[in-house]
Amino acid sequence: MRVEAVDYHTGGEPFRIVTGGVPLPEGETILERRRDALASLDHVRRLLVFEPRGHADMYGCFVVPPNDELADLGVVFFHNAGYSTACGHGTIALVTWALDAGIVERREGENRVIVDVPSGRLETWAEVDGGRVRAVRFRNVPSFVWAEGVELEERRIDVAFGGAFYASLEERVDPVELPRLIELGRAIKRSLEEWQDVVHPLEPELRDVYGVVFWQDEEEAAKAGEPLTQRNVTVFADGEVDRSPCGSGTSARLALLDRSGRLPRGHELRHLGIVGSEFRARVVGDAEVAGIPAVVTEVEGSAYRTAEHVFTLDCDDPLGEGFLLR
Repeated sequence: MRVEAVDYHTGGEPFRIVTGGVPLPEGETILERRRDALASLDHVRRLLVFEPRGHADMYGCFVVPPNDELADLGVVFFHNAGYSTACGHGTIALVTWALDAGIVERREGENRVIVDVPSGRLETWAEVDGGRVRAVRFRNVPSFVWAEGVELEERRIDVAFGGAFYASLEERVDPVELPRLIELGRAIKRSLEEWQDVVHPLEPELRDVYGVVFWQDEEEAAKAGEPLTQRNVTVFADGEVDRSPCGSGTSARLALLDRSGRLPRGHELRHLGIVGSEFRARVVGDAEVAGIPAVVTEVEGSAYRTAEHVFTLDCDDPLGEGFLLR
């Protein structure tokens, strides 16, 4: 097996884009292609995500045709445990790559790129200056609050949808806390799914708690008069740690902040990741999902190219497609 890929990072979070050597997942829609990737291409996901070619926190995608001619490209996201329904940092990296590689025509100024992802259709805008993509802003699918104040694991937990379902709770966010937060994230995810089925009211494939967002207020930023600033780390999939501020998780946080009144309409959330990278985000409108009040959100960040690869699998390699130690 020989697989070609290009790597980017968005806010420190890796994103591995498959560019050759792999047949396209089949189907008429992104969700159908996502199912086919699980059925026929999961060995490729494991090869690219698992050690020794990847690691437990690797993320990536298959680039696929969009659902129709109104979009520019489609994507099937993958991670250490399977295939996600949304990925904000991946969307930012994917659009940056598509413009860098000429998949979508690039011009100076603002470039509008439409991307079909498993959770729906995203409108994005990439800012090109001096021939380089400096930032990408995406308008997410409607985000909404699923539950508030759920008492589990001796904590009060909120759940919101931002393309995927995220639990959210206040905790100290610091790299030294990561082992504890990984185990707590796994426990909260298990407890929530035992407590109740978490399913999108319109699309049953958008289901289950994908990640747990641990957040804290940045008091020094507040004293300096900066926009509302929070730091977070999201533990998702099978104990995977998001280095970026988590794009779809940011949309879920915006739904909660809007509901609570902490982020007035038109004001910006400065969302920091555990490594200090940041997204800028805001609520830009109202929506409704099967009668549930929802909000329209926009999230902006930057991605940077880090590598090109040709991955191979030696048929005599006893470790085959690889392994995970966490």
